[in-house]
Amino acid sequence: MAVQPTTQDAQGEQARNAAVEAALGKLGLDAKARLLGGQDMWSLPALPEIGLKSLVMSDGPVGVRGVRWTADDPSVALPSPTALAATWDPELARRAGRLLAQEARRKDVHVLLAPTVNLHRSPLGGRHFECYSEDPFLTGEIGTGYVRGVQDGGVGTTVKHFVANDAETDRFTVDNIITPRPLRELYLAPFEAIVKNAHPWGIMAAYNQVNGVTMTEHRYLQNEVLRGEWGFDGYIVSDWMAARSTRGDIEGGLDVAMPGPVTVYGEALAGAVRAGEVDEAVLDEAVRNVLRLAARVGLLEGAPAVVSELPETVDGHALAREVARRAFVLVRNQVRDGRPVLPIDASKIRKLALVGASARDARVLGGGSATVFPERVVAPLDGLAAALPAGTLTYAVGADPSDELGPADKGFELRAVCRDATGHVIGSRSLPGGQVQWIGNDLPDGVTHETLRTVEVKGTFTPRESGEHAFGTRGIGAFTLTVGGEVLYDGVQPMSDASDPFEAFFGAPAERGRARLTEGEPVEVSLVHAVDKADAAPLPAVMFSFLHGAPQRDADELIAEAVEAARDADTAVVVVATTESVESEGFDRTDLRLPGRQDDLVRAVAAVNPNTVVIVNSGSPVEMPWRDDVAAVLLGWFPGQEGGAALADVLLGAEEPGGRLPTTWPVSFADVPVTDVAPQDGELHYAEGLFIGYRAWDKAGATPAYAFGHGLGYTTWEYESLEVTPAAAKVRVRNTGSRTGREVVQVYVAPQSDSAERPVRWLAGFAGVEAGPGESAEVEITIPRRAFEIWDEQDNSWSLVPGSYEVRAGRSIADSRLGATLDVQA
Repeated sequence: MAVQPTTQDAQGEQARNAAVEAALGKLGLDAKARLLGGQDMWSLPALPEIGLKSLVMSDGPVGVRGVRWTADDPSVALPSPTALAATWDPELARRAGRLLAQEARRKDVHVLLAPTVNLHRSPLGGRHFECYSEDPFLTGEIGTGYVRGVQDGGVGTTVKHFVANDAETDRFTVDNIITPRPLRELYLAPFEAIVKNAHPWGIMAAYNQVNGVTMTEHRYLQNEVLRGEWGFDGYIVSDWMAARSTRGDIEGGLDVAMPGPVTVYGEALAGAVRAGEVDEAVLDEAVRNVLRLAARVGLLEGAPAVVSELPETVDGHALAREVARRAFVLVRNQVRDGRPVLPIDASKIRKLALVGASARDARVLGGGSATVFPERVVAPLDGLAAALPAGTLTYAVGADPSDELGPADKGFELRAVCRDATGHVIGSRSLPGGQVQWIGNDLPDGVTHETLRTVEVKGTFTPRESGEHAFGTRGIGAFTLTVGGEVLYDGVQPMSDASDPFEAFFGAPAERGRARLTEGEPVEVSLVHAVDKADAAPLPAVMFSFLHGAPQRDADELIAEAVEAARDADTAVVVVATTESVESEGFDRTDLRLPGRQDDLVRAVAAVNPNTVVIVNSGSPVEMPWRDDVAAVLLGWFPGQEGGAALADVLLGAEEPGGRLPTTWPVSFADVPVTDVAPQDGELHYAEGLFIGYRAWDKAGATPAYAFGHGLGYTTWEYESLEVTPAAAKVRVRNTGSRTGREVVQVYVAPQSDSAERPVRWLAGFAGVEAGPGESAEVEITIPRRAFEIWDEQDNSWSLVPGSYEVRAGRSIADSRLGATLDVQA
């Protein structure tokens, strides 16, 4: 149900609209056209003549990067969107949004480029971790909470990527062919719910085409559906570099073309109006939408901002920790010696063996534009060491998930020094890591793209381990790499032929040389990069990395060491993870295997310790061929900066793992129903229609490893009663365990007979309840009318399907506890 504005809200909107119209009337054609194109990477121009300040946008969705993409300007890093969705808690999402608004204000950002509400059509999708769920209803509910929270703090949201940006392969050009029913019932549904229930101030148009039309030019979906049917009154901004046609974009409903300063709007748009190719009234409507956004965030003189009183200050570290532990999904927990393996009783444990490279160097974020740089990261090793009695914890690497070099990090103290063509230093900046990512005007003071010729990353490296260390580069152009006074590489890296221009410019990691170093003895390091003016980036940018790899030991020896540590422990905790080369923006996955020898490591540890607990840090499903051989499995997603502290909370029983699966986890890749993410001849046909996620598993009659909605806690629940009406389900549950817990009550509906092709069942509602031992709780869950409707392709409208439905309440789609029959009348 849409949120109704209060009288005060309505008055404020009237005042803002009046200010917008007054400002619009004062603008000439050139100023209006200029306002619709980015002035740089992240902002729109100020227009002092109408009292308009510059509007600044920034990437999310797990943190607010700001206009500088650097670890020198840290951000709170929340868990991945899949983790947030795993909480099944829209109010927690709203609190997360308020924190992000707080972060945005701290960084002088007015609009957050988030949330991402595309669907988990296939687990191969490269940005699967950045989206919420395979289910449109759950996605819409979590997204609604997130948008409300950000905008509670007076910061705009930009719900993305509209629409069907569900994979990364050829994402700039792919034409996704989708018939009307799945387009409406699946892919548009989360956007529709968020527009109607949260009133977002922005939408981002995707790179891809839908049914032959590029999304930035899609007049039907943007003007007729989004603005017309749904009543959206915010601004539509292009994904970065998605706008390609002046007339096509403005007439297709695109308000803002980003980034700048070179766009298809500005002078080109003004020229098109003067030439009679574009009606000025169309341009005026786009300007009106941008001015309305500026008014809402308090940037237009004479217009009251929507939010005048800010929410209470949020403790970012505490909330990041809470979201992480609430998101952990316990999918397996064996009973041994009369009690579950988890939680671990810290007072009784003699020795706990922690194993895995990712337990020490945690994977807390997915790769790509969602990346932010937190001021600290609590790894599992840090969290458990702080929580366990001294002398209890041992650690072994066991197996490294990656054999690729990564950006210089632990042990490095670096600075970037910029020089002009004469070799004169024109600026410098501290560099907490080995990545240089200066996009647009994000350059050190005194430096411009025109004057910059070389960047030297220089400083010292103090090794954590003795042995042969590898060093390398990522990027294109000329590099000179020096370690300890010895030149390891002096050469040129050409641009790759990758289809994604960002991937082509970043290039692949390349090892350039090795040096034998001693633990604790610092050496001087230097990487000089000559900025390549011929092979320019898609945007004005300087992007390259100084890479490092620790000494590589024999994998079998490392696993053997982990086995010996585990053999002597009461409990062995193995942390496994994906890497940035597996899950990231810019490419899709090719399989669901854990990288490296991690599967071998788990099997070997489990063979010697029956109390083996596996923590899986991945943003999306992975194969777990050993899952029946271990005592417990806890899915940790990408848990954000406080992940290790949250893990200690959950493993040691201070908190309950509260998550439920927002997407189905298969036994193996061969079982996955939808795996086609690569277009053929430019087209990707969504041939599965309505059947993605659990809908597809049901249709195939197949059983996954862990079903949608699954998740165990540390207590048990009995479902006592279910009452249903066409509008709601009232469910009573009782906590039959020995400790307080939280249950996610899930309601599914299933048609008893069907005249239309529909899934076997689908999620219609859910709610979280808490109760102490022996206590009962009752919750009433709204069942929306849309749960009984389909999109009628003949009438081009929603149509109620009357008949008999079974309403089921339970703990997951595969664990139904109570049912009732409901007759729905037309």
